[in-house]
Amino acid sequence: MPKSICAEMVASVHSIEIEVGATVIAGETLLILESMKMEIPVLADIAGTVQEIGVAVGDVVNEGDILVVLA
Repeated sequence: MPKSICAEMVASVHSIEIEVGATVIAGETLLILESMKMEIPVLADIAGTVQEIGVAVGDVVNEGDILVVLA
């Protein structure tokens, strides 16, 4: 069953560390958000395969926006 990783705050996407099809482990950094000049890593909370990346570098995300889908 797919698992969506969502933004926990309003931020901009600083970098994307993975690509669609990549296998990730729990705790691996998926992307880096930037808010108030602080870089915030977004980590995988489960192991899986990246099915979808819902953002691009430079995008502004809101709380609850889907960033990555893992399966």
